[in-house]
Amino acid sequence: MNSTTSPNARIGVLLVNLGTPDSPNTPDVRRYLNEFLTDGRVVDMPAAIRYPLFQGLVVPLRAPKSAKIYKELWTERGSPLLFHGLDLQARVQEALGEHYLVAFGMRYQKPSIEKALEELRAAAVERIIVLPLFPQYASASTGSVQEKVMDLVKDWWVVPSISFISQFATDPGFIATIVARGRAEMDKQHYDHVVLSYHGIPERHVKKGDPTNYCRFGSCCDTLTPQNQYCYRAQCFATSRLIAAGLGLQPEQYTVAFQSRLQSRLRDPWLQPYTDEALKEFPAKGIKNVLAFSPAFVADCLETTIEVGEEFKELFESAGGQHWQLVPSLNSEPQWVEAVAAMVRRN
Repeated sequence: MNSTTSPNARIGVLLVNLGTPDSPNTPDVRRYLNEFLTDGRVVDMPAAIRYPLFQGLVVPLRAPKSAKIYKELWTERGSPLLFHGLDLQARVQEALGEHYLVAFGMRYQKPSIEKALEELRAAAVERIIVLPLFPQYASASTGSVQEKVMDLVKDWWVVPSISFISQFATDPGFIATIVARGRAEMDKQHYDHVVLSYHGIPERHVKKGDPTNYCRFGSCCDTLTPQNQYCYRAQCFATSRLIAAGLGLQPEQYTVAFQSRLQSRLRDPWLQPYTDEALKEFPAKGIKNVLAFSPAFVADCLETTIEVGEEFKELFESAGGQHWQLVPSLNSEPQWVEAVAAMVRRN
């Protein structure tokens, strides 16, 4: 604590995740998708095209299908992304102690970032540390959270100091927690191969964040440098190298791939290889048992539990695979709670 901070002052901490529908019913899913898919950082089309296309065509067609999937995901406590976020908030608050006030918000839907910020403002915190819960920086995730926070506080008469933890792709505590989760699964049985599956983004999103034209979508991502430190692809590979090292894997023993691409009439390429296509080739190569990680997500959600855990398992087994096992997300595990608290303290 520096000399200008009073002993009783509290530091505000804002944890933010992506968002979730209020329920798995179609109207609530439609409302969530409308907000999510009309975000200009998610779908970077001109607003005059984006809103009519997605609100008028894409979302009405997609909402009923997504609602069915959300019903598979829903639990007695509701949406996993929400209750894991609230659990994490409570446990990080306990870990940090009374000189911090931890709030939790979602970029889309409830609880909103606005409500969380108002909670911190009402408590008259001296400054605010914002931690978007996306390990690797992308404009469509972390960047969108940062933009939303700044847009909300611009109307405050008194704006406290605000800092952002923009990425934690190589944070030691984050990596150690994933490695521990992986080892727990590897102790149960032998796996032929490991898949590290990250949420995909269009290649153009990477290029738009590359003012020096450094990106080649190749060996340029073999190391993190000042030139590519905010390249999403490079950060995914950096996370993967550290996880592999922690698990004692050689390069040929794991695959980095990308999931959840949004099909578009524009046919724009997304980051490759695509997980759903790569896994189909494994059985022919003698890979019958696969351990899958989702290191772009810190909480179980539709993209982990359903997409990686169930849909990819079915694809793998249909191609001749025998066993596909998803490593659970970090959720609110004690080791992850301490890693989050440590990141906050350092900032």
